[in-house]
Amino acid sequence: MNEKEKQLLNFIDENPYISQNELAEKTGLSRSAVAGYISNLIKKGKILGRAYVIPEKKGITCIGGANVDRKLQVKDEIILKTSNPAETSHSPGGVARNIAENLGRLGTEVHLISIVGDDHEGSWLLEQTHSYVDVSGCQVFPKETTGTYSAILNPCGEMVVALADMNLYNRVDIGFIEKRWGLISSSDLVLVDTNFSEDVIGYIIRRCREEQIPLCVVPVSAPKVKKLPTKLEGVTWFIGNKEEAEALLNCSIQNEGDFFKAAEQIVKKGVEKVVISRGDKGLLYYTSIGEAGVILPSEVEVKDVTGAGDALVSGVLYGHVNKLSVEGACKVGVACATIALQSKDTVAKHLNKQILQEKYNASF
Repeated sequence: MNEKEKQLLNFIDENPYISQNELAEKTGLSRSAVAGYISNLIKKGKILGRAYVIPEKKGITCIGGANVDRKLQVKDEIILKTSNPAETSHSPGGVARNIAENLGRLGTEVHLISIVGDDHEGSWLLEQTHSYVDVSGCQVFPKETTGTYSAILNPCGEMVVALADMNLYNRVDIGFIEKRWGLISSSDLVLVDTNFSEDVIGYIIRRCREEQIPLCVVPVSAPKVKKLPTKLEGVTWFIGNKEEAEALLNCSIQNEGDFFKAAEQIVKKGVEKVVISRGDKGLLYYTSIGEAGVILPSEVEVKDVTGAGDALVSGVLYGHVNKLSVEGACKVGVACATIALQSKDTVAKHLNKQILQEKYNASF
């Protein structure tokens, strides 16, 4: 917002029934100029119209991928160039969608902004998601195929390789985001993954910075982290893994000292709070005000690693909106990830606040 818009918003906040003539007198603008500014504020979602109701900040909005996850878990060691016995399953997926469902299962008001194809998979995906997430910000694209993510897992549930068909996301442009900015700007916190284009991601980061909307960036994968702008001012949380941090910084992380150096470099890009996950070694965090630490997980029997990273992000954001410290939020994240590791589902179906509290108490 520019200074005139901020000034008008302050007067409207004091008196939602103030007239445009009164606003013109107080600001020294013409009535027609005031009308123009008011129209822009309504378009931006800063006010809801006469009597100029200013929307309350409400919930978390997740922007990014929503697709179908397919998992093929082999029964024995993989032998290349031949057929391997395996079990197949499919479930709702997509980083932003998974995080949104986790948050919804924890009782958080959460909105999803994404796209699906006009096919059976797209209809099924929205149907499976809407029980926990507001999907009114999603769009169905005619004659398009819903995105898919296919992972091959070893007998221990660890990913060997994954294939992603996300061509549909190229249809998302800045105009798509602008039409939904009212929802975005009225959120307590916004999350964006890197499934959409570089231009769209950069636009969201810039708008959130300008309008001081707390923002979490999740890189999705090492290749997709390259879509992020060089400068990350305005990003409240950056939550990624070792490979994503290495790709972002074009460096190699070999030991714990390297992890902290990498987190510090990400902070220097403008991020307030950095979390780097380290698989079975937990995570580390580092902030712009010098907070730093390591959170170690409890030992668990891993059934499937798919979705554990999304669960970790969900827990951290759940802690953030519930006013926990950075350390406290990261502990909630590790507890959420532990629950996901013990489930065959990408999003643990038994996840709720009580289960999370029990896991947190047992772990910390």
